[in-house]
Amino acid sequence: MRLEKKGEVLIVRLEGELDHHYASKIKDAIDGAVMVGDVRKIAFDFSRVGFMDSSGIGTIMGRYKLMQAVGGSVSAFGVSKRLDKLISMSGVKKIISIYKNEQDATRGVG
Repeated sequence: MRLEKKGEVLIVRLEGELDHHYASKIKDAIDGAVMVGDVRKIAFDFSRVGFMDSSGIGTIMGRYKLMQAVGGSVSAFGVSKRLDKLISMSGVKKIISIYKNEQDATRGVG
């Protein structure tokens, strides 16, 4: 995982499997970055994620709640068909925007 800040956007570049081992590290890193920086949007990059379980869904939901508390938002891009199905079935797709690419996700366009 890599965190990259572009203005008020925190891009979270994920890699591998988003499971219970990885989820707590991601949560801690994101929460720390949000608390010290001026973050108004979190954009998850799923382009290198092959697997996600319920811990990953919980991590996304928790960051959504965190961003709602500070008047921000959460988006994702690079989502495979397999992960898109999981995100849809879990209901996460109803609360975060999914974009085709990083540029749209960081701008919040279309």
